[in-house]
Amino acid sequence: MTKPDFLTATRAAYDAVAPRYAEDIPERYRANPFNHAMIPVFVGLIQAHGGGLVADVGCGPGHVTAHLHSLGVTAFGVDLSPEMIGLARSLHPELRFEVGVMDALKVEDAALAGVLANYSIIHTPPERLSATFAEFHRVLAPGGHLLLGFPAYDDATKLAESFDHAVSLAYRYSPDRIAELLLGTGLTEVARLVVSPEEDPKRGFPQAYLLFRRAIVAHME
Repeated sequence: MTKPDFLTATRAAYDAVAPRYAEDIPERYRANPFNHAMIPVFVGLIQAHGGGLVADVGCGPGHVTAHLHSLGVTAFGVDLSPEMIGLARSLHPELRFEVGVMDALKVEDAALAGVLANYSIIHTPPERLSATFAEFHRVLAPGGHLLLGFPAYDDATKLAESFDHAVSLAYRYSPDRIAELLLGTGLTEVARLVVSPEEDPKRGFPQAYLLFRRAIVAHME
Protein backbone atom coordinates (compact mmCIF):
# COMPACT_ATOMS: atom_id res chain seq x y z
CA MET A 1 0.00 0.00 0.00
CA THR A 2 1.51 3.33 -1.04
CA LYS A 3 1.57 6.19 1.43
CA PRO A 4 -0.36 9.38 0.57
CA ASP A 5 1.72 11.94 -1.26
CA PHE A 6 1.35 14.50 1.53
CA LEU A 7 2.97 12.10 4.03
CA THR A 8 5.91 11.43 1.74
CA ALA A 9 6.41 15.14 1.04
CA THR A 10 6.05 16.16 4.69
CA ARG A 11 8.43 13.45 5.90
CA ALA A 12 11.09 14.44 3.36
CA ALA A 13 10.72 18.14 4.20
CA TYR A 14 11.13 17.62 7.95
CA ASP A 15 13.98 15.13 7.52
CA ALA A 16 15.82 17.84 5.55
CA VAL A 17 15.45 20.56 8.21
CA ALA A 18 15.58 18.44 11.37
CA PRO A 19 18.85 19.78 12.89
CA ARG A 20 17.93 23.43 12.32
CA TYR A 21 14.38 22.83 13.54
CA ALA A 22 15.66 21.19 16.73
CA GLU A 23 17.78 24.26 17.48
CA ASP A 24 15.02 26.81 16.89
CA ILE A 25 11.55 25.43 17.69
CA PRO A 26 12.04 24.24 21.30
CA GLU A 27 13.25 27.70 22.32
CA ARG A 28 10.27 29.34 20.60
CA TYR A 29 7.97 26.94 22.46
CA ARG A 30 9.51 27.88 25.82
CA ALA A 31 9.74 31.62 25.13
CA ASN A 32 6.04 32.33 24.53
CA PRO A 33 3.75 31.48 27.48
CA PHE A 34 0.75 31.05 25.18
CA ASN A 35 2.52 28.13 23.47
CA HIS A 36 2.26 26.00 26.59
CA ALA A 37 -0.49 27.66 28.61
CA MET A 38 -2.88 24.70 28.22
CA ILE A 39 -0.32 21.99 28.91
CA PRO A 40 -0.58 22.14 32.74
CA VAL A 41 -4.40 22.03 32.48
CA PHE A 42 -4.18 19.00 30.20
CA VAL A 43 -1.77 17.28 32.58
CA GLY A 44 -3.86 18.19 35.64
CA LEU A 45 -6.99 16.65 34.14
CA ILE A 46 -5.13 13.47 33.23
CA GLN A 47 -3.71 13.18 36.74
CA ALA A 48 -7.10 13.88 38.32
CA HIS A 49 -8.51 10.96 36.33
CA GLY A 50 -5.83 8.59 37.64
CA GLY A 51 -2.96 9.20 35.23
CA GLY A 52 -1.82 6.93 32.45
CA LEU A 53 0.12 6.97 29.20
CA VAL A 54 0.13 10.08 26.99
CA ALA A 55 1.09 10.24 23.30
CA ASP A 56 2.69 13.39 21.89
CA VAL A 57 1.86 12.96 18.21
CA GLY A 58 3.97 14.96 15.79
CA CYS A 59 6.56 15.30 18.54
CA GLY A 60 9.42 16.65 16.41
CA PRO A 61 12.65 16.77 18.44
CA GLY A 62 10.81 15.85 21.64
CA HIS A 63 10.70 19.12 23.55
CA VAL A 64 6.98 18.92 24.33
CA THR A 65 7.24 15.23 25.25
CA ALA A 66 9.97 16.24 27.71
CA HIS A 67 7.77 19.02 29.10
CA LEU A 68 4.96 16.54 29.72
CA HIS A 69 7.42 14.22 31.46
CA SER A 70 8.68 17.07 33.65
CA LEU A 71 5.09 17.68 34.82
CA GLY A 72 4.74 14.12 36.02
CA VAL A 73 3.01 12.17 33.26
CA THR A 74 4.29 9.12 31.41
CA ALA A 75 4.65 10.40 27.86
CA PHE A 76 6.05 9.09 24.59
CA GLY A 77 6.54 10.78 21.24
CA VAL A 78 5.53 9.81 17.71
CA ASP A 79 6.65 11.57 14.55
CA LEU A 80 6.52 10.99 10.81
CA SER A 81 10.17 12.01 10.34
CA PRO A 82 12.89 9.44 11.17
CA GLU A 83 15.41 12.29 11.43
CA MET A 84 13.27 14.06 14.03
CA ILE A 85 12.88 10.84 16.00
CA GLY A 86 16.64 10.31 15.91
CA LEU A 87 17.20 13.79 17.33
CA ALA A 88 14.50 13.30 19.99
CA ARG A 89 16.13 10.06 21.15
CA SER A 90 19.52 11.77 21.30
CA LEU A 91 18.25 14.84 23.16
CA HIS A 92 15.97 12.92 25.55
CA PRO A 93 17.40 9.40 25.92
CA GLU A 94 15.29 8.72 28.99
CA LEU A 95 12.07 8.93 26.96
CA ARG A 96 10.43 6.74 24.33
CA PHE A 97 10.11 7.92 20.74
CA GLU A 98 8.94 6.11 17.62
CA VAL A 99 8.33 6.75 13.94
CA GLY A 100 4.64 6.65 13.09
CA VAL A 101 1.65 8.42 11.57
CA MET A 102 -1.22 10.09 13.40
CA ASP A 103 -4.05 8.28 11.68
CA ALA A 104 -2.60 4.79 12.29
CA LEU A 105 -1.00 4.83 15.73
CA LYS A 106 0.63 1.63 17.00
CA VAL A 107 -1.52 1.70 20.10
CA GLU A 108 -4.29 -0.61 21.29
CA ASP A 109 -7.87 0.58 21.56
CA ALA A 110 -8.60 2.79 24.63
CA ALA A 111 -4.98 2.54 25.80
CA LEU A 112 -4.11 6.21 26.35
CA ALA A 113 -4.98 8.70 29.06
CA GLY A 114 -4.11 11.57 26.76
CA VAL A 115 -3.21 12.57 23.22
CA LEU A 116 -1.42 15.83 22.50
CA ALA A 117 -1.21 17.13 18.93
CA ASN A 118 0.70 20.39 19.28
CA TYR A 119 0.71 22.05 15.84
CA SER A 120 0.96 18.62 14.22
CA ILE A 121 -2.37 18.57 12.36
CA ILE A 122 -1.32 21.60 10.32
CA HIS A 123 0.05 19.46 7.46
CA THR A 124 -2.98 17.17 7.38
CA PRO A 125 -5.21 17.94 4.38
CA PRO A 126 -8.74 18.94 5.44
CA GLU A 127 -10.29 15.85 3.87
CA ARG A 128 -8.14 13.58 6.08
CA LEU A 129 -8.90 15.23 9.41
CA SER A 130 -11.94 13.08 10.18
CA ALA A 131 -9.87 9.90 9.90
CA THR A 132 -7.18 11.38 12.15
CA PHE A 133 -9.69 12.44 14.78
CA ALA A 134 -11.38 9.03 14.67
CA GLU A 135 -7.97 7.51 15.41
CA PHE A 136 -7.49 9.83 18.40
CA HIS A 137 -10.89 8.72 19.71
CA ARG A 138 -9.97 5.05 19.19
CA VAL A 139 -6.78 5.19 21.25
CA LEU A 140 -8.17 7.31 24.10
CA ALA A 141 -9.51 5.52 27.15
CA PRO A 142 -12.91 6.62 28.47
CA GLY A 143 -12.26 9.84 30.37
CA GLY A 144 -9.05 10.44 28.38
CA HIS A 145 -8.19 13.90 27.06
CA LEU A 146 -7.10 15.32 23.72
CA LEU A 147 -5.33 18.67 23.37
CA LEU A 148 -4.94 20.20 19.90
CA GLY A 149 -2.92 23.31 19.07
CA PHE A 150 -3.02 24.94 15.62
CA PRO A 151 -3.03 28.31 13.82
CA ALA A 152 -6.65 29.35 13.57
CA TYR A 153 -8.80 30.52 10.68
CA ASP A 154 -11.35 33.01 11.98
CA ASP A 155 -14.09 32.42 9.39
CA ALA A 156 -16.33 29.59 10.62
CA THR A 157 -17.94 29.24 7.18
CA LYS A 158 -14.76 27.54 5.97
CA LEU A 159 -12.85 24.68 7.57
CA ALA A 160 -9.35 25.54 6.38
CA GLU A 161 -7.05 27.87 4.53
CA SER A 162 -3.59 26.89 3.31
CA PHE A 163 -0.59 29.07 4.13
CA ASP A 164 3.10 29.36 3.32
CA HIS A 165 4.65 27.30 6.09
CA ALA A 166 8.45 27.38 6.05
CA VAL A 167 8.81 23.59 5.85
CA SER A 168 5.84 22.09 3.98
CA LEU A 169 2.32 22.88 2.77
CA ALA A 170 0.21 23.68 5.83
CA TYR A 171 -3.31 24.68 6.82
CA ARG A 172 -4.87 26.85 9.48
CA TYR A 173 -8.25 25.70 10.72
CA SER A 174 -11.49 27.16 12.06
CA PRO A 175 -11.74 26.24 15.77
CA ASP A 176 -15.52 25.94 15.49
CA ARG A 177 -15.31 23.58 12.53
CA ILE A 178 -12.58 21.51 14.16
CA ALA A 179 -14.79 21.25 17.25
CA GLU A 180 -17.66 19.99 15.08
CA LEU A 181 -15.46 17.26 13.62
CA LEU A 182 -14.27 16.19 17.06
CA LEU A 183 -17.83 16.11 18.40
CA GLY A 184 -18.70 13.89 15.47
CA THR A 185 -16.20 11.27 16.68
CA GLY A 186 -17.77 11.16 20.14
CA LEU A 187 -15.42 13.54 21.96
CA THR A 188 -16.78 16.36 24.14
CA GLU A 189 -15.31 19.85 24.39
CA VAL A 190 -13.90 20.78 27.79
CA ALA A 191 -12.22 24.14 27.08
CA ARG A 192 -10.55 26.25 24.46
CA LEU A 193 -8.04 29.07 24.31
CA VAL A 194 -7.90 31.34 21.26
CA VAL A 195 -5.00 33.77 21.22
CA SER A 196 -5.49 37.14 19.52
CA PRO A 197 -3.93 37.54 16.05
CA GLU A 198 -2.10 40.61 17.37
CA GLU A 199 0.06 38.20 19.40
CA ASP A 200 1.44 36.65 16.19
CA PRO A 201 3.95 39.15 14.78
CA LYS A 202 4.90 36.95 11.81
CA ARG A 203 1.57 36.22 10.10
CA GLY A 204 -1.12 37.75 12.30
CA PHE A 205 -2.94 34.44 12.75
CA PRO A 206 -5.03 33.64 15.82
CA GLN A 207 -3.76 30.55 17.64
CA ALA A 208 -6.20 27.94 18.95
CA TYR A 209 -5.88 25.30 21.66
CA LEU A 210 -8.84 22.93 22.02
CA LEU A 211 -9.23 20.48 24.90
CA PHE A 212 -11.61 17.53 24.48
CA ARG A 213 -12.52 14.45 26.51
CA ARG A 214 -13.69 10.98 25.58
CA ALA A 215 -16.87 10.20 27.49
CA ILE A 216 -16.86 7.80 30.41
CA VAL A 217 -19.31 5.02 29.66
CA ALA A 218 -21.83 4.56 32.43
CA HIS A 219 -22.34 0.95 33.57
CA MET A 220 -25.88 -0.30 33.82
CA GLU A 221 -26.88 -1.55 37.28
